[in-house]
Amino acid sequence: MVNYRIDEDVKLIREILNLSQKQFAEKIDVDAITVARWETGKMDTNENNIEKIYTFALNNNIFINEIKAQLYYEDLANENKLVLYHGAKNIIEGNIDIEHSKNNNDFGKGFYCGESFEQSSLFVSGFDTSSVYILSFNPQNLSSIEYKVNQEWMLTIAYFRGRLSGYEDHPIIKKLINKLEDIDYLVAPIADNRMFRIIDSFIEGEITDEQCIHCLAATNLGFQYVFKTERALSQVKIVERCYLCSKEKEKYQIKRLEDSKVGDTKIKMARRQYRGRGQYIDEIL
Repeated sequence: MVNYRIDEDVKLIREILNLSQKQFAEKIDVDAITVARWETGKMDTNENNIEKIYTFALNNNIFINEIKAQLYYEDLANENKLVLYHGAKNIIEGNIDIEHSKNNNDFGKGFYCGESFEQSSLFVSGFDTSSVYILSFNPQNLSSIEYKVNQEWMLTIAYFRGRLSGYEDHPIIKKLINKLEDIDYLVAPIADNRMFRIIDSFIEGEITDEQCIHCLAATNLGFQYVFKTERALSQVKIVERCYLCSKEKEKYQIKRLEDSKVGDTKIKMARRQYRGRGQYIDEIL
């Protein structure tokens, strides 16, 4: 089980602010000997003190998780590996697996990660015990598919999300789903609840595929990696678990709300601009 690296983070915070162990201890109201033991790994810390450490860092404009994400990006790039992020509502215990995932995720069962620390944090910022895991991924010798915001991506997600009732056995849908059977992982634009509402509008015949695609593209949530096989997971390694203090979660919740408002405006504009273009669902399936 990979947990927080309190020892390294405390040292980093002190170095950035040029604080001694005693000075840092005074700032967060603990004993200097406690800080020394944290840094040598001789003592675990409790949730209350962890919250103090990371809140103190944030209050001093030290965005420690973003710093570490950038450092990992630079280090792993030299090894031809990718840095990915997994927002988790709870701690990951044991090995990463696929079987505990849900069938009705965007692309069915799989282990889902994002390209951005911020985006992964946004998705789990509303949960008390959430955190973000930094992972390394070696894509060599694995089969994959990369999706864009297009009809294929939209219909595939609609299928797995249970939005295509009555169309499941259509040859076009079967062909799309069969493409996923022999791959190790896929890369695709991220979908959220707003996107599902847009897709529902398309499925219900309210908008065309082109309207739908441009509305979805307007949300621009970044890309997700979905690992579909144990072979792929064997090349994914958790390198660190990052703590999100309450203040940081609040920051992400505010940003998510702001992004949602901007996205809604873009969706309205796209819906109006592309009205009448493209095909309705009963013309496609």
